[in-house]
Amino acid sequence: MANVLITGASGLLGQPLSELLMKNGHSVTHIGRKEKLQGKIKCYQWDIGKGTIDPRAFENIDTVVHLAGAGIADSRWTDERKKEIIDSRVQSGKMLINAINERKGQIRTFIGASAIGYYGAITNETIYTETMPPHTDFMASVCTLWEESYNGDAQTRKVIVRIGVVLSHEGGAFLKLSKTAKMGIASPLGSGKQYMPWIHIDDMAGVIFEAITNTAYTGIYNAVTPQHINNTEFTRELAKAYGKPMFMPKVPAFLLKLMLGEMANIVLEGSRVSCEKLQKQGFTFQFPEITGAFANLSKRA
Repeated sequence: MANVLITGASGLLGQPLSELLMKNGHSVTHIGRKEKLQGKIKCYQWDIGKGTIDPRAFENIDTVVHLAGAGIADSRWTDERKKEIIDSRVQSGKMLINAINERKGQIRTFIGASAIGYYGAITNETIYTETMPPHTDFMASVCTLWEESYNGDAQTRKVIVRIGVVLSHEGGAFLKLSKTAKMGIASPLGSGKQYMPWIHIDDMAGVIFEAITNTAYTGIYNAVTPQHINNTEFTRELAKAYGKPMFMPKVPAFLLKLMLGEMANIVLEGSRVSCEKLQKQGFTFQFPEITGAFANLSKRA
C-alpha cells in the first residue's frame, strides 16, 4: 500500500482523491497553509513564499501528489494575480522536487498536476495529444512553467496529468452553471462553438489513483473524456438534466470580455483534446458521456 502526501488537498480534487485512497487501504497525509494534526488526516504546514516545509510531512512517505495552485478563475488576471498563479505552482513544484532529492530515493512516485491550457485557448478542429508543443498564451505559459518545475529529479517515477474541466457537485464549472440551468436561463457563451474538454470528478480522482497504484503509468497524460462537445452542446445537455429548455440567447463575447478581461479567453475558446494515451494505458471512464455525468451530478448537487 502507498503512503501518499497530497498538496492542494483543500481544492476540488483533494478530498475525493484522499477518500478514494483511504477506502482502498492507502495512507494519506496533507500539506497546507495551516497545520492540523487532529482528525483522520494529518495536515502539515508549508509556506511557499518562504520556501519552507515541515519535514515531518515526509515521514514514511513514498508517493507525492502535487495539486496545489492559486485558482485560475478566482479573480481577474491583473499582473499581480498572474504572478500569484505562476508562483503558487512553480515555486511549490520546485520545493517538492528539492525535498524529494534530499530524501535520496525514499519517494518512489511523483504525480504532478498540469492543465489542458498547455495547448492554448484556441477553437479549431485539431485534436491535441501529449506530444504536441505548447501554445503561447498566458495559460499555456503557466502550464509550461508548471511542468518545467517538476524537472531535476530522475530517481522517482514521474507522472504529469494535464487536467481538463473537472465537473463536480462541490464546486467549479458545474456548480456555477447548474444554478442558471435550474432556473431555466442557461445560455451558451460567445459563439458556443468552443470545445469543452471535460472530466467527471470521480474519473479525475480515478486517474490520479491509477497513476499512483499502477507503475505502468509514466510521463504525461491528458485527463479528459473521449467525448468532444462544444459549449452549446454542453449547455443544452445541462439544461436537459434539470428538465429545462435552452432558449436564452448566447452571452455576447464582448460582455464576457468586459466582465472578465483577458480571463474571458478560457471560456470563449477551447479545443479538442485526446485521451487516447490514457485509454491505451487501460483506464476506463465511469462517465464517458456528458448525459450520464450530468445525471449523476444533478442528483448530488
